Amino acid sequence: ENREDMLSSKSNKLTEALEEANKLFSGVSCAREAALDAQFLVLASNLGKEKANELHSEMTSFDSLAFAEDLLTFMGINRIELEENDNDSEGISGGYLPSNAWHKLGEEAEKYFRRAPCFHYMFGSFKSEPPVPRQRIERQRKAPGGEGKRAMPAQLKKMEESHQEATEKEVERILGLLQTHFINDPDTPISFFDLVIDPNSFARTVENIFHVSFIIRDGLARLKLDDDKLPIIEPSKDNEGRGNDYGAGARNQIVISLNQQEWK
Repeated sequence: ENREDMLSSKSNKLTEALEEANKLFSGVSCAREAALDAQFLVLASNLGKEKANELHSEMTSFDSLAFAEDLLTFMGINRIELEENDNDSEGISGGYLPSNAWHKLGEEAEKYFRRAPCFHYMFGSFKSEPPVPRQRIERQRKAPGGEGKRAMPAQLKKMEESHQEATEKEVERILGLLQTHFINDPDTPISFFDLVIDPNSFARTVENIFHVSFIIRDGLARLKLDDDKLPIIEPSKDNEGRGNDYGAGARNQIVISLNQQEWK
């Protein structure tokens, strides 16, 4: 009802209606009232659009009809020929446009596409700095004749020596325990599994078997089977391990299979 007054540039009735609608919306409690509010919002949007179109500004608006008219004029439309051949235009190929109309438009548009694309960085700009010079590594020349011995790194050599010394000390410690037991009770051999198994560590058990193998290999102790077919170990007597019974031909290699379930 107040359409003309709301569209007037000198009137603020549309703004006042929106403010009043905001106050009324706080009291909406049913679906019908919400639907009326939505309907008012549509009407207010249409009125606001029409009011904005009537504003005069210095910005140039794009008129599609005027652009099409200028485009046809550039392509060489003949208005007089169009009026004369209005009735016969359906049978003429190309209508009222010249045969080279689109070619002419293409030549003109081609000028604006023959441009180098604007260069831009995909990940942003960066400061161009000269590359850091790489340090040249001189290769060590080979010794003449190829007979030069390769020097082992000092750190690695030291580590191997310390590991070997630790193994020898552990073998000597276990042999000392075995000999001490037999000095105190020479008639009672000790069970091999009682000697090597650590009930709290499977890895320690494997290490013990490994260390005991050196004692057996050097003939300082020997393995036998008791009445229950379980292995027992006892130290060799003086010079017994060096005798013929434990020579290179009489010794046997034995592989023991032990998993964590059996160890438990």
